[in-house]
Amino acid sequence: MRCFRTTPALAAVLVTTFATAALAACSKGPVTAAASPPPPVSAGSSPSSTPSPARTHPFTGAPGAADGPVLAVKIDNTRSAKPQLGLRSADIVYVEQVEGGLSRIMAVFSSKLPSRVGPVRSARISDLHLLPQFGRPAFAYSGVQSKMKPYVAQAPLLDVSQDRSNTGYTRTGPHAAPYNLYGTPQQLLARAPGASRAGDIGFRFGPAPDGGKAVPSFTARYPAATLKFTWSPGEKRWLLTQDGRADRAGEGGRVGGATIVIQRAHTTRSQFHDFLGNYTPLVQTVGTGGATVLRDGKAYDARWSRPSEKDGTTFTTASGAPMTFATGQVWVVLVNDGKPTTP
Repeated sequence: MRCFRTTPALAAVLVTTFATAALAACSKGPVTAAASPPPPVSAGSSPSSTPSPARTHPFTGAPGAADGPVLAVKIDNTRSAKPQLGLRSADIVYVEQVEGGLSRIMAVFSSKLPSRVGPVRSARISDLHLLPQFGRPAFAYSGVQSKMKPYVAQAPLLDVSQDRSNTGYTRTGPHAAPYNLYGTPQQLLARAPGASRAGDIGFRFGPAPDGGKAVPSFTARYPAATLKFTWSPGEKRWLLTQDGRADRAGEGGRVGGATIVIQRAHTTRSQFHDFLGNYTPLVQTVGTGGATVLRDGKAYDARWSRPSEKDGTTFTTASGAPMTFATGQVWVVLVNDGKPTTP
């Protein structure tokens, strides 16, 4: 028998011929290509058609809210200034003790801006310890003690006070000065084009944690003021009554929030005082301490922790789990960690 060499081209033809013959012999019908199986889905993955979770605002937990630049505004919180205007649009409302055992508000705006806010009043040293967690926010106020001006100048903020410019401010309304100064947030932010946008400051939002005690109301006390928060099932938020009077908003409705944090922090005497000689309290918001968190008609025992002024404040339950807040406006009421005191 005569042998011959197989070339690569001939080998390819032979393979094709034999494969075709085999398929024809084994199949009684037309040959069709088998469909490729879908790629396996790895554990924890989801089909591409599944929508990603909605992004929520870091200050309120509201889905889809714009993380706008941060504007903090000092607002009077005495009877002479009521009703305050624009407070219901704030994302966070801080309440701080000031001279004479009274309180003053620092309202923080980002997700939405009211057309007007006020009455705008002067800043305090505790503000400068709270603001660094927001990066470099715009800060609106109506004045500051001369001894405190160097501290404001060195603080990581954009000063949009009335002292620097009247742009964004107007005097109006039924009250006499100094309770008639109001700010226009859009104009104030226009003066601070580099203001930091909203970011994580430690708040966590979600379903209520286990535990909690059902309470119809809770009262926070200062030496010369009381803030009582009463749960409204209809509005699903806590409504404020201050010094025995229902606190109404200048834009309509009641003042209050979905989550109220009564944060107990050591309150000491600062180096500053008013013209009557009353010393300005300094609230120690860096460190750790206890808190009561109100949400969904319940009160929760909690702990707070803030490692440094550049960090936000985290809140945990008695078991150490994250203390989740209800979606919506958050009030942080800073009271002394013992009995109400005038330092």
